Amino acid sequence: MASVKQFQVTFDCADPERVARFWCEVLGYVVPPPPEGFATWDDFNRSLPPEAQGSAFACVDPTGVGPRLFFQRVPEGKVVKNRVHLDVRVGTGLVGEERLAALEAECARLIPLGAVRGQLLLADEENESCQNMQDIEGNEFCLD
Repeated sequence: MASVKQFQVTFDCADPERVARFWCEVLGYVVPPPPEGFATWDDFNRSLPPEAQGSAFACVDPTGVGPRLFFQRVPEGKVVKNRVHLDVRVGTGLVGEERLAALEAECARLIPLGAVRGQLLLADEENESCQNMQDIEGNEFCLD
């Protein structure tokens, strides 16, 4: 049996393009080219039936290493904590004050983009420090 080599992460949200562009900034991802025959994503979007316009958007790792992120519009808002979240690895290999400084610097970069700071979890016997955050629609993620 073959093992899975690629996957995408799908976000339910109210405004797919807005959330996708937020994550492009967070991760250094890019918006892929529009489908063949369309000069822009706006052109493609206008070709869809009105109810489908703006219903989905995606972004990709320009290096091809990270997973594709897909954002789909859903009618309901976010109500409870995510069951799955992204850990944005900004402090890998760092400990103590050096790690806290890296987490704080990334947090300071993301807040002007619309991220919301959550609880800072300090290192203990098992885990290094991490900073809980929320994206522009309230989806939790961690700076790790």
